[in-house]
Amino acid sequence: MLNTGSLKFLTQPAVGAALLTAVHLIVPSASIAQGQPTSSTQLTVFPNLQTVPASRAQVFPNTQTVPPASQPVSPQIQQPDTNYLLGGGDLIRVNVFEVPEYTGEYQIPPGGAINLPLIGSVTVQGLTTEQAADIITERYRRFLKRPQISINLLSPRPINILVAGEVTRPGSYTLSLQGGAGNNPGVQYPTVLAALTTAQGVTLAADVTKVQLRRKTARSGEQLVTLNLKDIIQTGNTAQDITLRDGDVIVVPTATTFNVAEARNLFAANFAASPTAPRTVAVIGEVYRPGSYIVTAGGTEGGGGLPNVSRAIQLAGGITSQADIRNIKLRRPTRAGTEQTVDINLWQLLQSGDVNQDVIVQDGDTIVIPTATEISPAEATQLATTTLSPARIQVGVVGEVKRPGPVDLQPNSSLNQALLAAGGFNDARARKGVVELVRLNPNGSVTKREVKVDLSQGINEQTNPILRNNDVVLVNRSTLARTGDGLNIIAGPLGIVVNLLRLFGF
Repeated sequence: MLNTGSLKFLTQPAVGAALLTAVHLIVPSASIAQGQPTSSTQLTVFPNLQTVPASRAQVFPNTQTVPPASQPVSPQIQQPDTNYLLGGGDLIRVNVFEVPEYTGEYQIPPGGAINLPLIGSVTVQGLTTEQAADIITERYRRFLKRPQISINLLSPRPINILVAGEVTRPGSYTLSLQGGAGNNPGVQYPTVLAALTTAQGVTLAADVTKVQLRRKTARSGEQLVTLNLKDIIQTGNTAQDITLRDGDVIVVPTATTFNVAEARNLFAANFAASPTAPRTVAVIGEVYRPGSYIVTAGGTEGGGGLPNVSRAIQLAGGITSQADIRNIKLRRPTRAGTEQTVDINLWQLLQSGDVNQDVIVQDGDTIVIPTATEISPAEATQLATTTLSPARIQVGVVGEVKRPGPVDLQPNSSLNQALLAAGGFNDARARKGVVELVRLNPNGSVTKREVKVDLSQGINEQTNPILRNNDVVLVNRSTLARTGDGLNIIAGPLGIVVNLLRLFGF
């Protein structure tokens, strides 16, 4: 209930106008982010005014809640202070009403102080145009009876910002304004997305749901706003793309977890790093040519497409027969000095078509292909026909075969297939029961072992192992062939006679 005195007080015209002015000041100004209304901007109008929590607020009877006129902004968006703060480089017009000789245009110098008639130097650095006008008004009161001062921003200075964190090129940037200002109100300030694009896009290690915008406010410190740029990708909500002010700092944090599906969506965003930019990636482990490679989108190797893990593996010569494609690791350095580890299962890609497993790579990534602890012959045969394996491998088959020399085989081919590709055993001279398998290991060592050959067996490690690129299969002479060759050497000129005796069965 309002008492009579209070009621009479409120009915006074001057008091009513003051209250209307106060209410007008409390209403937040429209957001600069595509004209959306703010949801959390607060202006303190009266000193010592406390905010009453909603749970304790007094409820008046016969009152109704009026719905907002437009769709409110997502509640997690906190709109920054949109006031323009004057600084060095701005062109302003100081209007002194009814004293035109004191009116003039001024380019604010780097120090932020302008020199005005009668009152001399006035610092306007870091002030809004309204705050600067109030200060100048107070200074002119010494010389003018009722000074009325206004300030117009004719041409704002370029926007100097800092972009840090998970972007391709962190650093300071100067962004130009589009359009005009003052008499030409069509000026357009650059936005957060424009700044990220200028910094060559966010990296794939970024957490775009917690991008921070730090902004200096007029003589009251710094305001921190958290932006969810993922909302732009999913819903097109451009309210997150806030326009910038001079001195703004944008920080893109590093993601604490990695989601393969979201990373692919981020790669396609217009504020991500260029999809065609070359990326230097190291591929180590069970590939035929471990090393560092430049991976790009498109091209001829791998049939074109995205700069992903499978493309990097193809550049490294493809996987070996010992590769474990279920437990591939991708190690990714971050701007924070840490390292992200991404688990990749390319077998899932081959079986179910989960393309998200084929992770997009970025500059500095390392792909580790581990060695399988157990190899399934059926899986090895299937992998040989995929693009993860090289098109062909080459092994050497030497000794007592019909066509000794290098043999081109499909990846993951077996020893029996190599023997048949070389024409099979030289029946009269070959030792058919056992051959020697010579292998050059990745660490530079050479191993040699005997394999008991059984042409009737399928792939198995004991009698018909899977061959690797550059393996050598040595088919030795039989005992009879070695004896005959020895007799030829011993007989010398009589070798022809010995051979004739053998021919006729003597």
